[in-house]
Amino acid sequence: MDRRHFASEQQRLLRLERDAEIAAAEQALRARSDQELVLRGTTLLRLEVADLVPGFGGRLCAVLRPSRGNGLPPHRLGPGDVVAVRATRDAVPLTTGVLVRARGDEVTVALDDEDVELPPLVRLDRIATDVTYKRLDQALRDLAADRKADAARFFDVLFDEREPGFTKQPIDADIRWFDDTLDASQREAVAHSLRAEHVALMHGPPGTGKTTAVVEAIRQAVARGERVLACAPSNVAVDNLAERLLARGLRIVRLGHPARVAANVRDVSLDSLVQDAPEQKLLRSVRREVDQGLRAVHRAKSRADRAAAREQVRQLRRELRQLEGAITRGLLDAAEVVLATTTGAAEPLLAERPFDLVVVDEAAQALEAACWIPLQRGRRAVLAGDHRQLPPTIHSEAAAAQGLAVTLFERLANSRQAAAIARQLTVQYRMHERIMGWSAKHFYGGNLAAAASVRSHLLSDLPDVHTTEWTSEPLCFVDTAGCGHDESEGDDDGSKSNPGEATVVVQVVTALREAGVPATAIGVVTPYNAQVQLLRERLGGDDGLEIGTVDGLQGREKEAVVVSLVRSNEHGSIGFLGELRRLNVALTRARRHLTIVGDSATLAHDADLCALVEHLQQHGRYRSAFELG
Repeated sequence: MDRRHFASEQQRLLRLERDAEIAAAEQALRARSDQELVLRGTTLLRLEVADLVPGFGGRLCAVLRPSRGNGLPPHRLGPGDVVAVRATRDAVPLTTGVLVRARGDEVTVALDDEDVELPPLVRLDRIATDVTYKRLDQALRDLAADRKADAARFFDVLFDEREPGFTKQPIDADIRWFDDTLDASQREAVAHSLRAEHVALMHGPPGTGKTTAVVEAIRQAVARGERVLACAPSNVAVDNLAERLLARGLRIVRLGHPARVAANVRDVSLDSLVQDAPEQKLLRSVRREVDQGLRAVHRAKSRADRAAAREQVRQLRRELRQLEGAITRGLLDAAEVVLATTTGAAEPLLAERPFDLVVVDEAAQALEAACWIPLQRGRRAVLAGDHRQLPPTIHSEAAAAQGLAVTLFERLANSRQAAAIARQLTVQYRMHERIMGWSAKHFYGGNLAAAASVRSHLLSDLPDVHTTEWTSEPLCFVDTAGCGHDESEGDDDGSKSNPGEATVVVQVVTALREAGVPATAIGVVTPYNAQVQLLRERLGGDDGLEIGTVDGLQGREKEAVVVSLVRSNEHGSIGFLGELRRLNVALTRARRHLTIVGDSATLAHDADLCALVEHLQQHGRYRSAFELG
């Protein structure tokens, strides 16, 4: 494969994706009134600037509060969201920023423009950002440029221009394992990653302990004296990895905007470590001066006074950044493992010193271009993931169809080198064996086995849970065929709901709750946002019950899961259900009980879904929705 042509084609597809994302955001802003945008939770209106404060690196943060003093309305803005700060709806943004925190009566935004002058009242609109696309584009430019000889040899393997290399050592028997609970397939995957001179793939089907194996591989690499860069496409996945490594005593540094780092690993975030550095006394002194300067800008009455105050703040910020830069380099040099999102690995300081090993967890959910950012920082790589689960989210159907949705992990897993570089984990520790049955057969060639600890566990085995027709069965299918439970036409976003099916879901959840299953142990999953909203209206009073889309539960689990398939129509249209990887995720979140609610008549129009129904009828408890009343 010609990497220059590949990079050029990926850049073209990324432009399509960027255009689609911008168009969707602009369409939402144009097509809806302010009131609708507020109700959707993506806009906050009539905010006044309560304060200006310095953040890490001298970033200017604006503290915003409702001008009418009634507290913020319900919204969906959270830490890490990118927002546009506008004076009015139709105005060009004064600046953009990242939401740092949101409390009941105020939000704090780290502003991208340190010299912006904010009017008395502003509004916030959640937007798409082009920072990520710029980083992806630069990574592809670097890939095409092929500047580094060592990197070029590494890249040759990933583009099938050179055979992957492996050392003869270490073999499994020679490794001193940190985690002695690893099963044979996990040990083989870790040992294989240590032998790899270029790249190794860890293929981890649902519940097989992929992250456990990744952590072991990182610990083994550190024990060999290697510096490791560990990445994942999402902040949640990075924080999960950071938490596990921290618990095992490794010296780690978590890069990323403070607003996007989970509270339980914030102490090892770069910002916090800088705050705790011995040089902090000097840093605090400079920050105080920056703070005083910002307040002087805010209080200035004339343009000349404001300009003078701004110039002083700029000089102080330069001093602050130089000092923080020196501290940061020292912290990164001392770390055994540096963690960041795949795009966060674009941090320039990481380019100064190459890493011995780059690990990308959840690589099958990352755009290939995103993987190239950290890969260019290292000498060899381990990619962990499962290309049989959800791919990256792509807004442009054209870009997805033309190859943007194919990840580096999937490309390598389907390449001629797959047998040499990939190892699949084969023991799953989550599901009753009947819950995993269809997924294991359809996606993993029947090469999965349920661990003895979970093979036959049921809800009725849990404390205070009664034995009923629901809690004593691991797998159930409630068939709505012939019940008149038709899907809706779809809302403004084309998302569908099914009120009749929602009623069935409520009945199943109620039966589980009455049997003593805690609300926190139950998850309700559906592929459509409109059905999520309907179910939340029907079941929202049960505290702790989680209701969400398939995407929201990937990588997670519940003791009991109820899946609402939604689609029920005379045309046999199946929509999202045709993406079997999405269905694979939905059906593999449950540990002890899985109920699927759907219309077998609609599902019968698709061969794969028809096979699923047949599997459920053969291996699960089949019930017609008529039986539930």
